[in-house]
Amino acid sequence: MLKKGMFLLLVLLALSFVVTGCAANNAAVVEDQEEVAVVDETPVVVEQRIMRIGIGLNEDHPQFKGLEKFKEELNNRIDTIDVQLYANSALGDDRSMMEGLQLGTIEGTCPSTAPIAGFNEDFKVFDFPFLFPDEAGADKILDGEIGQELLDSLSPIGIKGLVYWENGFRNLTNRDVEVRTIADMEGLKIRTMENPVHLAAFTALGANPTPMAFGELFTALQQKTVDGQENPIATIYYNKFYEVQGYTTLTKHIYSPFVFMISQKFWDESTPEEQTAIMEAAVIARDYERQLNREANESLAVELENEGMMVIELTPEAQAEFVEKAQSIYPDFATGHIAELLDRVIAELK
Repeated sequence: MLKKGMFLLLVLLALSFVVTGCAANNAAVVEDQEEVAVVDETPVVVEQRIMRIGIGLNEDHPQFKGLEKFKEELNNRIDTIDVQLYANSALGDDRSMMEGLQLGTIEGTCPSTAPIAGFNEDFKVFDFPFLFPDEAGADKILDGEIGQELLDSLSPIGIKGLVYWENGFRNLTNRDVEVRTIADMEGLKIRTMENPVHLAAFTALGANPTPMAFGELFTALQQKTVDGQENPIATIYYNKFYEVQGYTTLTKHIYSPFVFMISQKFWDESTPEEQTAIMEAAVIARDYERQLNREANESLAVELENEGMMVIELTPEAQAEFVEKAQSIYPDFATGHIAELLDRVIAELK
């Protein structure tokens, strides 16, 4: 009996060693599996959304350089949005691109305020002639409370206004006439944007304003469909209007901002992180684009002369006459809410 008891005890001890050994082996296997899982973890694939942004100007213009800066800054912050840039009206004219934002068929554009007035009349306030005395005054209004109110007013129509960039002070070019006085404007067929304030201002100056999409302008000048046009110096130079125009008169009749805007649908579908990144990149690109544009507008008048254009500075007397004639349209358009906005702008600029 004693021998049998000792034998049974030895068997039980042996079995316990086997069970313990198996448990230890199993634990080691689990640990090995956990280590392998960490080492072999597959990287998360980021699914990118496409953000197509179109403009009417070409790749040499500061506006396009600003968009490239926006893309760079956005890529530095997030990797979930693939920004694709289109110049030369490849996605349509300003109006059709804004309609594309509303429909969600494109994601971004950067038009002047003039065509925006066709979607929201309050933007006409920025198109009153000789309103802003200089770029600093424009920045103060655009980056302040009034400018933000107008950006916010675009959301109900399906457009998210981000920030204001710069087109600049608009100047007159034409093919044949040295425009030095109001009398020289008589009968000139001048291409303008499709904006009632611009049309009225040029009519008051004695010209024959002709609205036309920007993408059609060079050909119209070349074929003499119109005598001239009006745009900031950088636009005149980079679009080679000097090839079909003989004279630039530095009228500086309207300060023209760009409005960097995207589809409200795209904005609403963006995460909070993406929205923050979009706004940060837009602001940095705004400052960059403004600097480039102001440097270009200072230097390119000389380049226009080098290309054979005559660049004309108005005398103080002639400038005062242009201001008086152009501002005679104020009462016709300064009504209702626009009148309130205009009064606020003028008061803040004093």
